[in-house]
Parts: sequence; C-alpha cells; structure tokens
Amino acid sequence: MILVLDTTGPWCAAAVKRGDGAVFERAERIGRGHAELLAPMVRDLLDEAGVSPADLDRIGVATGPGSFAGTRVGVSFARGLALATGAKAVGISSLAAIARGADPERRETLAVIHDAKRGELLWQIFTQGEPVTELQRGGEEDARSEFIEYGDLDMTGSGAALLGADPAHFSDAPPLAALLALTEEAPADAPPPAPTYARPPDAKLPGGVEA
Repeated sequence: MILVLDTTGPWCAAAVKRGDGAVFERAERIGRGHAELLAPMVRDLLDEAGVSPADLDRIGVATGPGSFAGTRVGVSFARGLALATGAKAVGISSLAAIARGADPERRETLAVIHDAKRGELLWQIFTQGEPVTELQRGGEEDARSEFIEYGDLDMTGSGAALLGADPAHFSDAPPLAALLALTEEAPADAPPPAPTYARPPDAKLPGGVEA
C-alpha cells in the first residue's frame, strides 16, 4: 500500500494506491492552511480506500522546491506517519514528479523550471525521465544560456512561461500519478525525505541576524 502527499504548492493533495492497484485521490486548492487540512484529508482518504495506517508500506512526499511552509508540513507529516506506522518514507523531488507527469513514457528531454519569484528560477533537465543536471538556480538569462546546448528543448513547470514556453503545457495541479510511480520505484535504501527550499526563510533573529 502506498500513500503520497503533495503540499508544495497551492494544493493540498494525497493519493493512496492499494495492493490491488486501485487508486484513490483527494486534492483541494487552498493556497494556505496545509497544516490544518492534511491530517483529516489523509484520514478520510484512507477510510475511503478501506486502508488503515498500519497497512501502509511506503509514504511518498513531494519535497519541493515549492512553498516553504507547505513543503515543511508535508515532509514533517510523512516522516511522522512513517515513524508511527513503520512504513518507509520516501522523498520525491517536485521537479522529478513534474517531469514524469509531463513525459510519462520517458521519451523526451525536458527542462522543468520552478518560478521562485523575485526574478529567480530553479531548474533541472531530465532525459528519458532521469535527471541529467543538478538542480540549478539563477535568472532567466542564466537558464536560457544553459538550455542553448540542448537545442529545441521542451520546457514545463511554473517558470516555463517566463522563458516563452506555452503555459498550456503546464498545470499546477499536483502530479499524484507521477508521485505514486516514483514512490513505488524508489530504492529500498532511499534516504528519509528532506525539504528542498527555493530560498532560505526570510525570518530574522532579533538584531537583524538571519535565522
């Protein structure tokens, strides 16, 4: 049994895949408030699927980049639930999930671009579903300069439109099917999930020292 969670964006979303292959999904576009909604959403989803928390074998969670607060909520919840149930917690890069959702047959080369706001982008290039670059950070011109060597490169993600890609090729809906597939494929020795933040938190300690 697999449970996956995505709270990295404006959606609070979860899906369960039972041993018989049946999939149950829930998703609400809420903007904020993931911490309040996630636990009851998962409870209701498990009830609908006829699954108890103890039945779970793996818990996959989108680890960002995305919303700072939402990402923390999802990762913390996944790790806590895994600890309580004995399930394996698996972190899935949000960019990898978007790449799989955009290219489920794993035939293309894609640049998945996250709009981190304030003129910053984060991006990673995938070929046939596998990352061929590390996660990169920079402005629009930095991204264009890197993409030149790949020729006619398909782009997706929340930042793709800033580089001239057709926004119709991207949906901000959570890629739950891709998260389920990637969680199922993750190696048994995958490390515990850890958040990938678009930037450090803005909070400062007294005296202006950054937290």
